[in-house]
Amino acid sequence: MTTGEHRNCTFGDQEEKSSTMSTSPSAAQLGVEKKHLTSSILLWVRTDQPRQTGMDHWKGPHSGIISATPGLEEYRQIHLAEHNPGRWPATDGVQTSIPPDRKIDGVAEVTFQSALTPLKGRKQTKLAHADEINVFRRTLLYAGPPNSSRWYDVAGPGERVGARTLIYLRRRDGVGAGELRKFVNQQLVPALADTAALKELRTQTFLPWSEKLWDTPNVAHDNPHDQRFHASLVLGFSDSAARDAFFTSNAIEGLTNQLAPHASAIHAYDVAAALTFVKNGDILPRYQE
Repeated sequence: MTTGEHRNCTFGDQEEKSSTMSTSPSAAQLGVEKKHLTSSILLWVRTDQPRQTGMDHWKGPHSGIISATPGLEEYRQIHLAEHNPGRWPATDGVQTSIPPDRKIDGVAEVTFQSALTPLKGRKQTKLAHADEINVFRRTLLYAGPPNSSRWYDVAGPGERVGARTLIYLRRRDGVGAGELRKFVNQQLVPALADTAALKELRTQTFLPWSEKLWDTPNVAHDNPHDQRFHASLVLGFSDSAARDAFFTSNAIEGLTNQLAPHASAIHAYDVAAALTFVKNGDILPRYQE
């Protein structure tokens, strides 16, 4: 692996070695790969042209610009379904309905081989900045501290992801960044793993948002304090039926009870497609779904 040391760990961040992995690993056995640096760019396509025109340009010409950035370990586009009112069940005191005016169209996940490699990509970054106006009306970049992006081994051998949900969390007033990070890593992840429903699980916890990180020209970057996010999760399922079953299962009630004291908003989006353009440091000849 180029950017993360593969670990089998407990969720108190104690690491222990293990040579085997069951099909549905328990929380204590779950393998995790901690990434040096991942950024997520939330994207809203232009509304003065058909939505699909923007989505097609993103996965076409724009993807080529980003893929050519030196030092990438992975570049993945998450295309969100056009109809996304909010997948998470209604919860008292928590915003689970996604406001239509803030509904995201897609997310670019960019994972670097080291914390220093973003400095190598200035040329491609300038090209990406110039092309954004052709596709997007608003872009917001979120990044976390080094090694705060985590990919967990929840799938058995040969199991594939057929449906995904992308979840953004906004922390509740009075909950600190470190408290939320600890909750996600040590409580929420084990609870999700123990459902045995997931074929993919990725988490990110974010540093405070700053417009200076991605202040591109001619594109909006408005992000009021009460609209900002502090963590994200990607949940993968075998198919859409399994995803539907998960969100109507008894497990959701338990997860909600854990989340509610920490999160003032849980925005759960159905993913239409997850397209990987760079994988393990290599530009793919065609994106991989």
